[in-house]
Amino acid sequence: MSWEIIQQSLPMFEQGLIATLWLSAVGIVGSLIVGVIVSLVQFFRVPVLRQACTVYVEISRNTPLLIQLFFLYYAFPVIGLKMNAVTCGIVGLIFLGGSYMAEGFTGGFAGVSKGQLETGKAIGMNQWQLARYVVFPQGFALSMPALAANMIFLIKETSIFSVIAIPELTNTALDLIGLYYRSNEYLLVLVIGYAIILIPLILVLNWLERRVRYGTFGD
Repeated sequence: MSWEIIQQSLPMFEQGLIATLWLSAVGIVGSLIVGVIVSLVQFFRVPVLRQACTVYVEISRNTPLLIQLFFLYYAFPVIGLKMNAVTCGIVGLIFLGGSYMAEGFTGGFAGVSKGQLETGKAIGMNQWQLARYVVFPQGFALSMPALAANMIFLIKETSIFSVIAIPELTNTALDLIGLYYRSNEYLLVLVIGYAIILIPLILVLNWLERRVRYGTFGD
């Protein structure tokens, strides 16, 4: 184990860390938006769109991200839809993450009392108002454990971006190993890099989960 080699590699791993953080942030935000829309469509049983969302969720959840990336990166250009590697990675992450987030939201929305929905309808609320003032606030609090787990899962999934040469953490480590054959040093830095991202995030998500639940339910 050479600490000098580790020190020399730090600038490249720093760039990979920044790329991983940026890709993860965009992917998670996009996944949350897609997830809440899909889940609300399914919750309120919107005709046609509900069936389309179900098909999307089943396809996304039952195919690996690796296959999805290959399809986006290599198959889409055949029909004239060409994306660069970064765009392809983000679209793939949102496509996968949106379905997982949708399932997380669905579990939370299902926990909202039917009595509250009926009360909202009785006082004249339309579906949009029910979603905004009744379903989403309570469902979001109930969904937090699943959403937090999905966020961590999506960050780990960015490691697959190495197959389309996006210079995130894993790709950086693999490139350096291929050049200098120092697996121990570079894999150690790789593990530390993911720990730097994930450990603080887990602590923040645990704190946020308690705050959201207390603010919504008072326990």
